[in-house]
Formats: sequence, C-alpha cells, structure tokens
Amino acid sequence: MPNHAPTTENPWQQLRQLTPARIALGRAGTSLPTRAQLDFQFAHAQARDAVHLPFDHDGLREELHNLGHHTLLLHSAAADRHTYLQRPDLGRRLDEASAARLEDHVKEHGGGHDLAIVIADGLSSLAVSRHSLPFLERLFEQVAAEGWSLAPVTLVEQGRVAVADEVGERLGAKMTVILIGERPGLSSPDSLGLYFTWAPRVGLNDAYRNCISNVRLEGLSYGMATFRLMYLMREACRRQLSGVDLKDDAQVPTLENQGPGNFLLPEKD
Repeated sequence: MPNHAPTTENPWQQLRQLTPARIALGRAGTSLPTRAQLDFQFAHAQARDAVHLPFDHDGLREELHNLGHHTLLLHSAAADRHTYLQRPDLGRRLDEASAARLEDHVKEHGGGHDLAIVIADGLSSLAVSRHSLPFLERLFEQVAAEGWSLAPVTLVEQGRVAVADEVGERLGAKMTVILIGERPGLSSPDSLGLYFTWAPRVGLNDAYRNCISNVRLEGLSYGMATFRLMYLMREACRRQLSGVDLKDDAQVPTLENQGPGNFLLPEKD
C-alpha cells in the first residue's frame, strides 16, 4: 500500500473567515486556482455594475415622502454618465435648471435652514439605494432631538461631493451632509460615504470637509455612523468650523460608557 502524507490544514483558512480581503488564494502552477480567478472576475463585474447602475431616485423619493420629508430632484452639470466619469469638475456643480429650481424654492418657501441633506449617486448608486434610507431614519431621529431645522432633502443625479456646497449655499444652510456612493472596491461595491461641511459655499476644497466612509452592513454600522456624524455636527455648531480643524474625538459607547442611544444593539433588518 502506498504511503500517503497526512493532510495538514492550511492555517490561512482561519484568517479568511475574518476578512473579505483577498488573502490565501492559493495557486495553480504560476497562476491562481480556477475558483479564485472566477471570484476575482465576479467581484470586478460587480464593481463595474455598481458604477453604471442608474440612480433609482424615484423609489428613494417615494420612501422619503412616506417618512414625511419633502424632496427636490436636481442634476449636476454632467449631462450623462459618460460625461460624469470623464469630467469630475462638472459633477461638482449644478446645471442651470437645478440652480434655478433652488432659487425658486427659496423665493417661495424661504431659506436659512440648520441642515441640508444631499443624496448623490456618486460612483455607486447601489450603495445609495441600499444604505441611505436606513441611515437617514436614524439621523432624522437625532436631528429632531437637537431641534435643528431641515431643508428639503435634495437628490442629485451625476453628483460629486462638492455639489453639496452649492446646494447648501443656495438654500442658505448652516451645514450640509452629502450621502454618496463611494468608488467600489473588489469586496465592497456598495460602500456609502458621508461628507459634512460647515458654512457650505462654492469653491471649498476637501480640507473644509469631514468624511465618514464605508457605511454598510459589512463596514461601519448605521448607528455608529450616525453617532459620529452627530458628534461632528454638534462640535461644528459650537466651534463654527469643519474639516481638518475639527477632529472626530467622539467617545465610542461601551458597556461602561453608554452614549446617547444604544448603538451596541444589532442593526434592524
């Protein structure tokens, strides 16, 4: 009978259970095994699909209206997806019709809100469709508890982060928060980013913004993202600034130190 070497369990397999990172893939000759190669191609296809998936703004607006929030649908100066990907500068500004729509709204309803919330498709409308509403449900509750006034929620097609500066400035908002789909990774095609700005105005750069990234079920929970954003907004109101001069020193709630709300409970379905 031939002698067979004992089978040794690959210790890397235990680490693979703890992370979606592409580690311990193995090899077949000088290449990857077939399964790892197919998984890579599938993840790459998911990332590409997330970039080109149309923004379902109608469905999101209906859900926001059901929660009692007025919305405005706007469009950036990038006329279509191809232009958006080729000209980032156009995604940072509103087109003329959207700018006029905001002016008409302010004339009819007034401006001067405490907070303007902007939702843009960015580079992953998949992230926006999956995570924006569950996150906003928690944020709305906290904002109401602070007594802050809300501008209509604006949805911007083909929008970049800086488009929120123009929206906030035109609405006369003290603060803006934009929810935007982040650039997809091979293990995260649906990562939602939050960018907060105090005293928004056209021409600000990223040094004036605070970012909270990777908001999704496999990343930063909705509750913790809300907790960190509320800390930044309270501090911004107190210190009248945001960006590099405003550090996220929020004390994370623990069993010994409970913050506002119980962020240790499991997320709702």
